[in-house]
Amino acid sequence: MGNSLQEQLLKAGLVDEQKLKQARSSKRKQTKQTGKRISPEEQQARQAAQRAQAEKAARDRELNRQRQEEATLRAAENEVRQLIHKHRVVRDGGDLAYNFTDGNALKRIYVNKEQHAKLVAGNLAIVRQDTFYEVIPAEIAERVRARDASLILVLNQATERTDGDDPYADYQVPDDLIW
Repeated sequence: MGNSLQEQLLKAGLVDEQKLKQARSSKRKQTKQTGKRISPEEQQARQAAQRAQAEKAARDRELNRQRQEEATLRAAENEVRQLIHKHRVVRDGGDLAYNFTDGNALKRIYVNKEQHAKLVAGNLAIVRQDTFYEVIPAEIAERVRARDASLILVLNQATERTDGDDPYADYQVPDDLIW
C-alpha cells in the first residue's frame, strides 16, 4: 500500500506536487459535501424507521396500560376475596336449609336457627366466592357491593310497613316457608 497510484505518478514525473495536493483537496471537499447531504431514499428510510419506532412505542404504552388495568383488577378481586374470607360467618352444625337463587339456579345452604333469622332480617348476607357460598355480616356485604355487586346473592332489606287499614296486620306471615 505504500505505492499508491498518486505516488507512482509523482515518481514517474507525470504529475507535480501541486496538482497532487489539489486533487486531494478537491476529493476531501467533495466527500464532505456529499456526506452531509442525505439522498431521498435514505431520508424515506429514516422516516419509515422513525414511524416504526413511534408505532412500537405506542403499542408498548397500550400494553403497559392493559397490564396495569389487569393488575388493578386482580388486586381488587383479591381484596374482595380476603374481605369475605376474613369476615365470614361459620356455618358448622347448620340444620336449617336456606334457599336462594344464583342466576337461574336454586341453591341451598344449611345454617342454624339464629343465622336463618338474621338472614331473613337482613343482618346477614350470602355472597358467592369463587365456586362456593359464604355468609357474611350486612356491613361487610355493603363494602363488597361497593366493589363488585354481582357477588351479593342475598341481602334482605328490613321493610317495616304498617298500614292502618290492613285487616291482616295482626297476623305475621313467615318469609321463608318450609313445606
